[in-house]
Amino acid sequence: MHELGFDHGHMSPEEQQAIADAIWSADNVELVTIGVDIGSSTSHLMFARVHLQRLTTALSSRFVVVNREVLWRSPILLTPYLDDNTIDVKFLENFIEEGYKEAELGRDQIDSGAVILTGEALKRRNAEAITHLFAEESGKFVCASAGHHMESAMAAHGSGAIALSRKDHSNVLNIDIGGGTTKLGLCHGGRLLATAALEVGGRLIAFDDEGKLIRIEGPAFAHAERAGVDLAMGKKLSEEEINKVVDTMVDVLIPAVMQQDPEDLTKDLMVTDPLPKTPVPDLVTFSGGVSEFIYGRETADHNDIGRHLADAMTRALAEKRIPYKVMDPGQGIRATVIGASQFSVQVSGNTIHVSNNDALPVRNIPVLRPNVKLDGDIDAVKVTEEVQGALSRFDYEDGEHVCALAFNWEGDPLHARLKALADGICAGLPETIHGDNPLVLMIDGDVGKTIGNILTRECGVTADIISVDGVSLKEFDYVDIGEVIQPTNVVPLVIKSLLFSTPGGAEEAA
Repeated sequence: MHELGFDHGHMSPEEQQAIADAIWSADNVELVTIGVDIGSSTSHLMFARVHLQRLTTALSSRFVVVNREVLWRSPILLTPYLDDNTIDVKFLENFIEEGYKEAELGRDQIDSGAVILTGEALKRRNAEAITHLFAEESGKFVCASAGHHMESAMAAHGSGAIALSRKDHSNVLNIDIGGGTTKLGLCHGGRLLATAALEVGGRLIAFDDEGKLIRIEGPAFAHAERAGVDLAMGKKLSEEEINKVVDTMVDVLIPAVMQQDPEDLTKDLMVTDPLPKTPVPDLVTFSGGVSEFIYGRETADHNDIGRHLADAMTRALAEKRIPYKVMDPGQGIRATVIGASQFSVQVSGNTIHVSNNDALPVRNIPVLRPNVKLDGDIDAVKVTEEVQGALSRFDYEDGEHVCALAFNWEGDPLHARLKALADGICAGLPETIHGDNPLVLMIDGDVGKTIGNILTRECGVTADIISVDGVSLKEFDYVDIGEVIQPTNVVPLVIKSLLFSTPGGAEEAA
């Protein structure tokens, strides 16, 4: 009951709801995602509904994950093999199709996803066949091949160890004991400092239901020889012989965990460089299939040596051979990517640099984030070291892969500071800057255009340069950059973030 003195109308409840829905949808996105992990020993998949929300501060275009609802998760599948030791892709395809049916989801309902291949799945014949399973979704899916360093990094993220180190601002060493390898990830303050891996695993030896050996991986012979145990297909091992083998495995693993110089069999079975001697962990966490036994979440044998290896590791912890506090970060065998979020942002063309418009679009470019702070005097040598370290973490060779370097720019855009950053990037990527692949930079700060010009005009970079700013990215993000849109001179940017679990059940986009 009011008088305004002029003609006016009232919106209907339906019109009010429509406006409210439009406002909500501008700042909120809900996606259905799938995560598929295919490894040497086990495979599994998971469907989830992810709710992303725009950061409201500073009119940000950045969306963050605020909630994830697990819709369905598969049982853990022992990765199926054919007689020629290649992965049985047909069996795997049926497993995935059954997952869709059990989850009551169609492929057209999936907005985004991630397929992670590790171990045997990376072999050319396997990888090509597995990738074909997802050919129809190639535009929506991130397909990542994880080498030893990347797998170690994924385990540290996925287990919750990195989030734990951020929460307590502590040094956390994640020990991911899988089927074929053990991956080590040293974390501090929410950052991954170093990774390493060696050939110790719970499925290097496998048995049939009668206890006869049906699978013996190469490293198993080295462990067995040190233990004085003879391995042969069809042979039955006694409980004592199995314990001797797993005790040897723990003896090999402990020097790597304790950051000692690798010697003897430990040195032989390292598949990466060892961890640095500092910082020393405040605590350790475990992930991978063997961790399920260590934390008491699994007791059943799976026709391998996983349970025995867990028992040997538990004894080593009780004997203080690994003297650190042990915590459960929340994820064990599922400490891998479990979904993928996808969202779009528009980046202003006023401060970006694209040296050649024909270099666009680019798709599914992995993001590497060098651990270097750009908040004061910039040390070009330090930038170079961290760029090369980022490549190493993902098992990438300079010039052979297109990847995006992400930096957080702080401070004034002084020429000397920008030139030092440019020099460090060039020294870290000597093949890329003169190669056929574009140099892609993603910078959280309005210096994209300036750094691009310096690289072109002063550093002599001949490769195409795509330098985009105003966006904050993390490692394990993947980016699509579309063609420049005229006359506004902007580029559409799609960011696909691998989603990992954090302690307490929350989720973070790594």
